[in-house]
Amino acid sequence: MTDVAFLCAMPIELRPLVRRLGLRPMRAGSMRAYAGSCGGRPVLAMVTGIGTARAAAATERLLGLVTVRHVRVFGISGALDASTPIGAVVRPEVVIRGATGTTHVPAPGQGQTPAEGDPGSHKQGRTALWTADELITDPQILAKLRAKGVVALDMETAAIAEVCQRSGVSWSVVRAISDRADDGTVTEEVFGLSHADGTPDLAAVTRYVVRHPRRVPGLIRLAADARRATRLAADAAISDIAGPLLHLYSDSNGADDAPEPGRGRPGMRPKGE
Repeated sequence: MTDVAFLCAMPIELRPLVRRLGLRPMRAGSMRAYAGSCGGRPVLAMVTGIGTARAAAATERLLGLVTVRHVRVFGISGALDASTPIGAVVRPEVVIRGATGTTHVPAPGQGQTPAEGDPGSHKQGRTALWTADELITDPQILAKLRAKGVVALDMETAAIAEVCQRSGVSWSVVRAISDRADDGTVTEEVFGLSHADGTPDLAAVTRYVVRHPRRVPGLIRLAADARRATRLAADAAISDIAGPLLHLYSDSNGADDAPEPGRGRPGMRPKGE
């Protein structure tokens, strides 16, 4: 059993969290993951890949192999416009799946605006995260989403939420803004510089640089913003688990069931053991 499973779409999002928590490589069946502890509780972390189908499939496999009390989705996302600054940490009150309009509400206590003074925090009203597989940059569509209270876009959270809800597992999400949908920095061509598993497509990057040498400085800035956002997202995911989210799995089990230091391998015990 593991108390928390941290899920993100890309390896670049996972690395800061693995480093900060000192997680160790592990396998859950055929799935690659990392295990360790956070706030004295066993946790694991893994990459799902980009998009709703990959995210749902990876979550289904994980929950079928390991007993998980809480799933924490984290990573980077795009803001609708400049009103949400790069590096802002967004904890949405609701997640909407664009393809169906279905809404999903994170675990209690996580649909809150960040406290003033938190690193990268951004105070919002009621916040919504929009999950869709397509890249959204059309101004008219963005205006309609803004009217719904949407402040950020991603491609995985709603799909993960659906799997968790079917499985009776609580979930929450925190995202950090790495780019903006309305400023032209992320196009279909730029989005295609990554494979579906979230790893960089070096051949595509090379072709892009050769075709668009004048855009290289912008690409470098985009990469730097993404790296900064991954660090902020990892920090927020960790601080939330070590603090506000602790009650989700400690209230009913108590602190006495925490594993003793050095005993076993946290988060690696499959179902049935």
